[in-house]
Amino acid sequence: MIAGTPDPVAGAQDPPPAGVWNIANALTLLRIALVPLFVWLFFLDGTAMRLAAFAVFAVASITDKIDGDIARARGLVTDFGKIADPIADKALTGAALVSLSVMGELWWWVTAAIMVREIGITLMRFVVIRRGVIPASKGGKLKTMLQVIAIGFYILPGPLDYVRWATMGAALVVTVVTGVDYVVQAWRMRRPSADAS
Repeated sequence: MIAGTPDPVAGAQDPPPAGVWNIANALTLLRIALVPLFVWLFFLDGTAMRLAAFAVFAVASITDKIDGDIARARGLVTDFGKIADPIADKALTGAALVSLSVMGELWWWVTAAIMVREIGITLMRFVVIRRGVIPASKGGKLKTMLQVIAIGFYILPGPLDYVRWATMGAALVVTVVTGVDYVVQAWRMRRPSADAS
């Protein structure tokens, strides 16, 4: 290298971290904002209103994939997004599950089992957040997808009972299995401090 010429490798700097206010996080917040609209439409009478509720639920669910793809492609992954994204997912699916159970269309024990897992994992994320953020795993993404598909079938009118039961059963199994996996991850993150003490 010629003397006095700056080293391009040494002079290279990492790009600045993404700010909280970006398009990916905005889509996450939009998903949260669509939850009350979905619930309102769901409890209105008529097939048209049920289809409208399904459309809102579908749009809100699609934003989950879009915001994740944008965040990864544009380097907009933030700690806020890692926490807000699963919260938005839980708000949407939780509202749908509770609404279905209130209407007598889904067993309460299914809603309770899924919600206990979801709320418990969310609280656990906050407990270990000082040691690091537990990002959504591939299994967690599969769980969300299965829940969304199953809920979608329940929202849609028509004779779809066997399809509804099969997809919800698969969603319930994956929900429980991935919940155990997240607990194991959180335990491993807390172990160093426990061993040090």
